[in-house]
Amino acid sequence: MANTGAATLLATWEAGLAEAPAGRALLLHGTARPDLDAAALPAVPLGEREHDLLALRRALFGERMQVRLDCHACGADMEFELDAGEFAQSLDRPGRTVVQVAEDGWEIVFRLPAAADLTAAARAADPRAALLARCLVSAAHDGAPRAADALPAPVQRRIAEAVEAADPGADVTLSVGCPECGAPTRAELDIASYLWTELDAWARDVLLDVHLLATAYGWSEPEILALSPLRRRYYLELCADV
Repeated sequence: MANTGAATLLATWEAGLAEAPAGRALLLHGTARPDLDAAALPAVPLGEREHDLLALRRALFGERMQVRLDCHACGADMEFELDAGEFAQSLDRPGRTVVQVAEDGWEIVFRLPAAADLTAAARAADPRAALLARCLVSAAHDGAPRAADALPAPVQRRIAEAVEAADPGADVTLSVGCPECGAPTRAELDIASYLWTELDAWARDVLLDVHLLATAYGWSEPEILALSPLRRRYYLELCADV
């Protein structure tokens, strides 16, 4: 179960301020899955991570997600609402961690990519080739072992198709029709970045509450955070009435 205590969330936010997006995603995933060892988080398949982050988002901020996109055709600003519960149905955790591909005498075993694989591949001169090499468990052609750089393009496409089918939540893409011109716009939904933006706004609001209540009553931060949001809001209203 996700750790949604105010003190824990503030600690996650504070640690994430100095991190790049990949580091923030890892911190958020750790908050979503406190049952996992920190060293194991980067190896979780991407679709499973997205599922965990969406579950955390729902626990913290509810079922409604406001999304804004610019139409790729006419540039119109589009704003729409997603039902996070319905959206989560497309992000089921993958039931396996490897896929097997048989194509024209090739026998391939390929591991579903994880966050650590994407991070490492992004630093390479050829990220696609680096990701292929990192996640290839074994490859053989007519029974003879082969390296990743020997895989022909059709086999690489079959691997990509098999990975997409096994882990569809790894690449969450929205397709929205523009209300102005009718043209469809496709865009990736980065759940980690979306959740971080919401957490950042929440944390700054909570710290303002702490400042106001500490000034008014002399309470410590832990004492204020121990209050329920409803009681905290009531005390703030009392301060405003004084």
